Amino acid sequence: MTRVLVLGGTGWLSGRIAERWRDAGAQVTCLARGGRPAPAGTVLVHGDRDDAEAYAALRHQQWDEIVDVSSRADHVRGAVAALGDRTQHWTFVSTVSVYADDVTTGADETAARHPAAQPGDAYDYAAENVAAEDTVLALDVPTSVIRPGLIVGAGDQTDRFGYWAAAFARAGDGPVLVPPLEDAQAQIIDVDDVAAFAVGTERTGIANATGDSVSLRTLLEVVRTRAGHTGEVIEAPPGWLEEQGVAYWAGERSLPLWLPADMPGFTARSNDAYRRAGGTFTPLVDTIDAVRADEQQRGYDRVRRSGLTREDELALLDALP
Repeated sequence: MTRVLVLGGTGWLSGRIAERWRDAGAQVTCLARGGRPAPAGTVLVHGDRDDAEAYAALRHQQWDEIVDVSSRADHVRGAVAALGDRTQHWTFVSTVSVYADDVTTGADETAARHPAAQPGDAYDYAAENVAAEDTVLALDVPTSVIRPGLIVGAGDQTDRFGYWAAAFARAGDGPVLVPPLEDAQAQIIDVDDVAAFAVGTERTGIANATGDSVSLRTLLEVVRTRAGHTGEVIEAPPGWLEEQGVAYWAGERSLPLWLPADMPGFTARSNDAYRRAGGTFTPLVDTIDAVRADEQQRGYDRVRRSGLTREDELALLDALP
């Protein structure tokens, strides 16, 4: 039987990876702090990766596969030091944010990355992932580095993609504020597609796990249709939005998926390597329907990590020149 260790296994993506390996017939162990349950049919080992002894209970076991999704280089270094000689294959889930060039469209996995984070540096998401990749790629066993784009799907706690399903659904026949859509692109991937791609010990190398680049206008129109919105869609000028304190991409008081115009490459990475390695794509409407149902269950007007409240959105619409 294939023996798999998922470093995590209780989070959104790592939990789905653990489930996929379990469903493939593997014996799955999850290492996590224990604040959340591991998927049914897997074994949870408690360990805080800030603790040097986090891997003590695992050091004398052999694994066919280890999967890590941490975005902290110190966590990855600690895991590799403790377990790097205890597995036949290592998969690290990184991010397309490692790339230094956000202008060039169609760039593949050979594109230059940001400088790697050094011990003692202030936390930087991209630099930490670069350092973590370097640590994994230096192993003496076969390795896979997966660089997802924007991961979406039911259960996403970042609220970036889900915001739009909620915004259109809650508005009904009322207006919805959107960012400038001319020339804007989006590039997403379903969480279950990333999880499926992470399952397999024969694959090696680096791959951008992301969908095809699509017009943001088209994407939002599909979300709008599936949410049943019949009101007006109103675009706001970028300068005006910035003056009003509306943020790009994500976070409090933001319009998610909106990016500065000088970043066209961020949403147009090549996914050819992912396709060649057997990566799959969930139909867009299926992903949107799953997200819409999840948003409805969790509440359209709940407190969010990204987006605008309906009250704030209406106030901005009223203030538009």
